[in-house]
Amino acid sequence: MPANKVRIVGGAWRSRILTFTPRPDLRPTPDRVRETLFNWLGQNLTGRTCLDLFAGSGALGFEAASRGAQRVVMIERDARAFKTLQENIAALDAQAVEPRRADALEFLRTDRGKYDVVFVDPPFRVNLLPQVLVLLPARLTPQALVYVEAPRPPQCAPGWQVWRHGRAGTVHYALLKWTTDHA
Repeated sequence: MPANKVRIVGGAWRSRILTFTPRPDLRPTPDRVRETLFNWLGQNLTGRTCLDLFAGSGALGFEAASRGAQRVVMIERDARAFKTLQENIAALDAQAVEPRRADALEFLRTDRGKYDVVFVDPPFRVNLLPQVLVLLPARLTPQALVYVEAPRPPQCAPGWQVWRHGRAGTVHYALLKWTTDHA
């Protein structure tokens, strides 16, 4: 598949192709990793509210919407990537997807929403994961799961538990839980 395309691997939009504008820090989550992630989450996300920080191509958020998520908020700062997200939302008639052009950290500081599933895949060249994990607990429902991708295994602060983890090439990925006894 060309470098600027990604395939939705499951749900109502299975096999649909998303096109995106290539950007230096844009690395869509590979098919195999998304398959593993959604096996961990369960194939059906009906009724869940999701947050896709650093949305980029939107692969994770569109995958969640394809699997029945009630609401998927996609946060993207880059104007070109944001425009492409809007085009893909229109092409899929993805009514559950809400794109927001914003800085992810600023969004977490000001948003008051609560989310069941959060996807965190920041640019690898910038170590934003520690800052995100500090801000994220206030945005989580009690049973929320947080997916992270990073160039190395995540070093989690107290309160975070690595529930599942894996590696694909140079990408480390994990599903985290916030333990409320640290809240």
